[in-house]
Amino acid sequence: MKRLKYEKRPSQAGRRPLRAALKVLSGEVATRHGGLGAQLSELEGALRMARNAVEGARLANARLREAIEILPQGIVFLDSEGRYVLWNEQYSRIYHRSADLFKVGAKLADTLRVGVMRGDYPAAKGCEDEWIAERLAKMRTPQERHEQWLSDGRCILIEERHTSDGGIIGLRVDITELKEREASFRLLFEANPVPMFVVSEAGKTILSANAAARNHYGYPEAELIGKPVHSLHVTGDRGQLDALYSSEPGILADHVWTHLKRDGSAIEVAIYSQSIVHDRSPAVLVAAVDITERRRAEAQVAYLAHHDPLTGLANRTAHIEHAEQMLSAISVSGGLGASLCVGLDNFKSVNETMGPAAGDLLLQACARRISKTLRQGSEAARVGGDEFGIVMRDVSDPEEVSAVARRLIDVIGAPFKIQGQQVTIGASIGIAVAPGDGEEAGKLLKNANLALSQVKLRGKGSFRYFEAEMNARAQERRRLESDLRTAIEGNALDVHYQPLVSLTSGRIVAAEALVRWAHGERGFISPAEFIPIAEEAGLIWALGDFVLRRACRDATAWPEHVRVAVNLSPMQFRCGNVREMVESALAATGLSPDRLELEITESLFLDRSNMVLDTLADLRNLGTHIAMDDFGTGYSSLGYLCSFPFDKIKIDRSFVQGIASNVEKQAVVRAIVGLGETLGKTTTAEGIETDAELACLRSIGCEQGQGYLFSKARPQDALLPFLTKRKPKRVA
Repeated sequence: MKRLKYEKRPSQAGRRPLRAALKVLSGEVATRHGGLGAQLSELEGALRMARNAVEGARLANARLREAIEILPQGIVFLDSEGRYVLWNEQYSRIYHRSADLFKVGAKLADTLRVGVMRGDYPAAKGCEDEWIAERLAKMRTPQERHEQWLSDGRCILIEERHTSDGGIIGLRVDITELKEREASFRLLFEANPVPMFVVSEAGKTILSANAAARNHYGYPEAELIGKPVHSLHVTGDRGQLDALYSSEPGILADHVWTHLKRDGSAIEVAIYSQSIVHDRSPAVLVAAVDITERRRAEAQVAYLAHHDPLTGLANRTAHIEHAEQMLSAISVSGGLGASLCVGLDNFKSVNETMGPAAGDLLLQACARRISKTLRQGSEAARVGGDEFGIVMRDVSDPEEVSAVARRLIDVIGAPFKIQGQQVTIGASIGIAVAPGDGEEAGKLLKNANLALSQVKLRGKGSFRYFEAEMNARAQERRRLESDLRTAIEGNALDVHYQPLVSLTSGRIVAAEALVRWAHGERGFISPAEFIPIAEEAGLIWALGDFVLRRACRDATAWPEHVRVAVNLSPMQFRCGNVREMVESALAATGLSPDRLELEITESLFLDRSNMVLDTLADLRNLGTHIAMDDFGTGYSSLGYLCSFPFDKIKIDRSFVQGIASNVEKQAVVRAIVGLGETLGKTTTAEGIETDAELACLRSIGCEQGQGYLFSKARPQDALLPFLTKRKPKRVA
């Protein structure tokens, strides 16, 4: 057997003669010596078995190597003394910086020591011997897996076990990507602004909570970890919590849960969960999004969608829904219902005089009075700026509606105390009765509004039921608006001029421009009828610009001492740049600014007074003259005289008519004239129609006059010869 260890094995071809020779020899020996042949035969058998064993071991070794090479993990076999026996290619790749040291029979301890010297193991820095000793101890008495960081930033998971002969088999797994994912998860978990928990699936206890959860719920980490997650919920939620914190989360995705903070305050949360494995055990990752403020905002939005934010009453949308519900009930069970449209009289004057804040308080007070006045089954709404709507259900008789309307007029007409001042307004009410006045909500409410419009046209302060002819009048108004638009665009309007006369000299000193409309079918239409339509329809700017340009152009043909007066509507100040309009008209016509008087009413100051004052100052800077028209008819005429230095005060015709026989009117006019003299303002009396009125005004000291006693309004061609008369007195 010793010869076989160091001799070369003969080739296959060489074996045949040897076998033949052995056979002959054995035969001869057997014949000659008997027992020796048997021994040789046994020797040949043993040789054959040895060769088979070596071949089997070689084959097993090859198969073992093939098996470990296909594994994705690194595999290493060490003998009982920690020497390398076998390892796969993945093991060499994992420890590529030390792979040159891997040799059969080399000790792992030596490769570790060299690796530490090379800096392959960052954890060993500064404690090389201790680290190596600890690592070898783990190898000799393997218990649990442990991690090993390499200098290139990779993390290797090591698991080792003893073999039956005292050797060691080791498994190496590169878990760098897993560690990076874990680090990312920890970062996303801990730094996430949304409160997050890790909950054990089995015990339903909190295993981990991020900073947002600890801060939001007010718990220190030590108190929160291990806490049953059910304790965060109010009692009513707990019936479904086992399913919520299960391995199949996501139930009730749109459900809102109520959580309790450490201080006992409740918050509404939306919970999103996902199954995970935490420390090798099933768990649930939970995100609890606090939607308390969002839910409040949604509730507020839902409320505002159907309520007026100022008064708390239903808004127009809800008012229409109430009407639809009433009509639906009537269509099923019969009976009557009513829609009331309540408009506040003189509200705008109070609002503009005292300011929007006072106006809001007044609206709120009116809303409270209306709500308290209505019987059960009636619903109030604020449907516009100073308009309220009421839907009355189950009306037994129209007189019942009339009684409600009377009570509303009385309670709204009673004085209010607003910002320490007593304020009195009124109410006008239009009524439409269902189903006769409308079987659909839109028509019923529209007819109630039409009835309100008729009340306002007839003097306010009362109520009126809808009548079919009201709709015809409304349609006629819409047609008139359309015709007016066409007339403005087609330059079909005209401008007439009414002279203003000096009451001392009798000479014409100015002429007021007054727009005139000769309708093709209806004939002459009063400005009192179509100017409000122009203001409501947004046509006043175009109409005012037309009158201003025509007046400036015509005035250029008048004597130099005669001025032209043009009225400006408050609406013009709201919808455009009046200064630019005036400046453009003067530039286009060549009229001197000194010959233009702009007449305004004090109602102009009731809205955005600072802007108005600035605009009037700009107009004065252009060189024009500013006159206050209809003086004495508003709430605070004297106050507005102090707000702006007017050039002229025009005394309203209501103080002029019958002044010769009315001591009170004489006193008022005498006071106004005296005020004008003191402030250095010209006073003009409007509406002079009799010699007695003229004589009285002259005696009081009024400087200028205007009225039919001198002349009606004339077109340009009729005015020009009239301007040359020295002392016009009566209508020509």
